[in-house]
Amino acid sequence: MKMWLRIGIALLLSLLLPASQALELPEPGALQARMGRAVQAVQVIEPHLSVAGQQLRVRYLGYPAPLVFERLLGADWQRPGREIELRALDGFVSRVPVERFAKYQAWLVQARADGAAFMVDNHAQHEKQVPLGPYYLVWDNIAAPELVAEGGAVWPYQVASIALKPGSREALLPAGLGSGFAEHADLAQKYCLSCHQVNGYGGEKMPLNLAVRAKLLDLRTWRTWLLNPQTLKPGTAMPPLPDTLPAAEREAIVAKLHRYLRAVPVLP
Repeated sequence: MKMWLRIGIALLLSLLLPASQALELPEPGALQARMGRAVQAVQVIEPHLSVAGQQLRVRYLGYPAPLVFERLLGADWQRPGREIELRALDGFVSRVPVERFAKYQAWLVQARADGAAFMVDNHAQHEKQVPLGPYYLVWDNIAAPELVAEGGAVWPYQVASIALKPGSREALLPAGLGSGFAEHADLAQKYCLSCHQVNGYGGEKMPLNLAVRAKLLDLRTWRTWLLNPQTLKPGTAMPPLPDTLPAAEREAIVAKLHRYLRAVPVLP
């Protein structure tokens, strides 16, 4: 078989791979070759280094995330109802609706622009010098200040693979749940399900089923877990809800998550 024909078949097979199959990200040099351009600098308010009232800006080097997704996942990756799954080395799984990438500018970065180590002190999880590579998804929260209050909930680091996945509606809003829980499910996906799960949907860092766990906890204990987990389990890596959110909003999120997770059916 001629070389050009083998290459053509390989390219065709790559296009026919299921969209939901995880794609291991190439190392930075290979990614630059695939992108056909040099990395760009982006400055963000680093949520893992910032605390309420003190914002630290960091410049990173990388590519606009939509350009990476288009190059690696295909031109139709933004079809409505899908999610981008970003899977980290430590089992952290972030699944982001494609619509968010149309609303806010995200970057897949690979280094700091100042040449400092590509690491971060994650104050919320009491971790120091955490490696961010291979890749780190950051959001332009300077152009969109409303993102600052979210903290680092949708900023996965150590990202090693990406995939297109179906939306989460069927998993998080199953039959029998009742109406009026769409906002609650979105909050669970943003703040809980990168590490935990609901009936098998979510992350693998601490994959306990919150549909079971929340039913065993009264609201007072649940509130402590979400706002001050260190008092229940000193040294835990579980971060509290971001202190950049207004106190009243944090309390509302606690109550909504508790109500939702106690209501969602426990499925096999």
